[in-house]
Amino acid sequence: MSSRIRVLVAKPGLDGHDRGAKVVARGLRDAGMEVIYSGLHRTPDQIARTAVDEDVQVVGLSILSGAHLRLLPAVVSALADQGLDDVLVIAGGIIPDDDAAALRQAGVSEVFPPGTPIDTIVTFIQQRVAAA
Repeated sequence: MSSRIRVLVAKPGLDGHDRGAKVVARGLRDAGMEVIYSGLHRTPDQIARTAVDEDVQVVGLSILSGAHLRLLPAVVSALADQGLDDVLVIAGGIIPDDDAAALRQAGVSEVFPPGTPIDTIVTFIQQRVAAA
């Protein structure tokens, strides 16, 4: 098995804007991680199934639609249903600070706002995966 960190970058819901997700995916890949991009319009169950199939350590969720309080906890729940309680879940997109706090309580490890340097995300992932 590869020692490289495996990351699934996914776009839950009906949000059709994926430029940010692709930028993050490329940055993680450039940092030496194996990145799987799910494509647009994925359900929480599809994301969890892909996480199982791809044997990832991290699920990165990108959301701009405003449905983050419903969709992101549903992804965390779907991952748990698949036995993936140990997978690191992070999120990025347009998420107000108050909502980010609620998402952390719901199992999302960190929320990265637009403009977060890729190095910040890479370091967070590396430290959390190494500690697991």
